[in-house]
Amino acid sequence: MRARGTESAVGELIRLATGGRVVDLAQPSHADMPQLPGAPRYTLTLLRRHGDTARAGGFSSANELIVSICHAGTHLDAIGHVSVNGQLHGGLDAAETQRGTGGLKRLGIEETPPVVRRGILLDVAALQGVSALDPATAIDGAMLEACARAAGVVVGPGDAVLVRTGWGAFWDDPVRYVSERHGLPGPNIDGARWLSDRQVSVTGADCLMYEYFHPLENRLPVHGHLIQGHGIGLVENLMLEELGALGAVEFLLVIAPLKLIGATGSPVRPIAIIQGDWAS
Repeated sequence: MRARGTESAVGELIRLATGGRVVDLAQPSHADMPQLPGAPRYTLTLLRRHGDTARAGGFSSANELIVSICHAGTHLDAIGHVSVNGQLHGGLDAAETQRGTGGLKRLGIEETPPVVRRGILLDVAALQGVSALDPATAIDGAMLEACARAAGVVVGPGDAVLVRTGWGAFWDDPVRYVSERHGLPGPNIDGARWLSDRQVSVTGADCLMYEYFHPLENRLPVHGHLIQGHGIGLVENLMLEELGALGAVEFLLVIAPLKLIGATGSPVRPIAIIQGDWAS
């Protein structure tokens, strides 16, 4: 099994980055994309168009206004995004932390540093022999362990683990992707504990929510366990189809959230840098 060995963390990242192939893991954002039911819709409109204002030499420019929640499209949840019994991660009082109108006073997305980590793809759909998992498929720790073993990797402290369900391929079919009536595949609480036991730094998946979800169950225990309980950030709405098609298992993952002071999340454009046989 491939493990970390004796090389330094910096040396390992350099090894992963050198001469690699860059794979874009973000879904495109637009007004018709799948979004959380009931949330304000993503909107982009041009406020100034070419020709509205002209400068010397024929110069003109355009700019826009974007209206969106920070949890639309491919995004990273801030640690302050989730509370359990009125407490944020580390026992902070949620009510006090959000008092006022300027966003979160603590644990906003500005406190989340850029992610530059060894990324690992656990392709659950491929392990199950399907292009995409069925709705409301619960991914437990045994399934994640089986994926790691099949891939020949050992998940360890600081790793960034991405879970492929195959649902990224449904992005252009919002009704199917959101799946309000049938639910979503994703890690259940047992799968979340498998990840936290290995002290991963961040984890993400190719679904609307990083969590097994059934429409008849009004709970999100995985978010509570990983974000509030262990300070592990979640990336949602990833596009993992190219990584899956390449059979990529190990790569350098780079994610840079915007410094939105007090925000509970940020749009992101993650990239995976892969090399070796996977990059060809």
